[in-house]
Amino acid sequence: MKFVTLSLLATALTVGGNAAEQARSSKQPNILFILADDFGWRDLACTGSRYYESPNIDGIARNGVRFTQGYAACQVSSPSRASIMTGKFTARHGITNWIGEGSGEEWRKMGRHSKLLPAQYVWQLPKEDITLPEALKAHGYKTFMAGKWHLGGEGSYPEDHGFDINIGGHEAGGPYPGGYFAPYGNPKMKEGPDGENLSMRLAHETASFIETHTRRNKKQPFSMPCMRRLRPLKPSGGISGIKRIRWGSLRWGSK
Repeated sequence: MKFVTLSLLATALTVGGNAAEQARSSKQPNILFILADDFGWRDLACTGSRYYESPNIDGIARNGVRFTQGYAACQVSSPSRASIMTGKFTARHGITNWIGEGSGEEWRKMGRHSKLLPAQYVWQLPKEDITLPEALKAHGYKTFMAGKWHLGGEGSYPEDHGFDINIGGHEAGGPYPGGYFAPYGNPKMKEGPDGENLSMRLAHETASFIETHTRRNKKQPFSMPCMRRLRPLKPSGGISGIKRIRWGSLRWGSK
């Protein structure tokens, strides 16, 4: 199964005319993009961690290309995600803080008394902006996402911005209201059995999509961001006695 890193896609999506037709007719790679909130830059073995084990991600790093000087568009969730979706800097799409955070005089009502008030910001992904999944759909891709969205509510869900399938993405910035174990109370995801772990559920949903789509639609490429809010201290078996944490025990694309 052939994949491509997201950063290599920009040129292919900006060509026009006959070049675009040629790109559409040639074999297109599948794209898997994994995004994790609250993930330290040394939290993988391949980036220097001696505590976390990440054998599968380390394998991707060994067999692919690593970019070690990248920077997020913002230090918080929503602006960074909006920039990934649109290719725009935060000041251009208008989402300059995590959606739901106070701004203007609301800042004072939260008991915060800094001299400068935070600016007003946009509370949903602008409809007029062309998103990455919309651009990919124009090139024949099936688009799927699983996990955190946090880019707007009704009218600005993932399916309103180019995703064919959305598992779990809605306005909340975390696994609310239910938490990291079922019942989740997530309006965009079917309930699992009581006690099911959210991270494993999203991983299984993603793996299931890959297997089903490649079996039924061998000629149609797919694009799928797994946009996770990472909480490494919420393992399904509890944390008692854990001395080291091993990431990547679920092996995708092994066939």
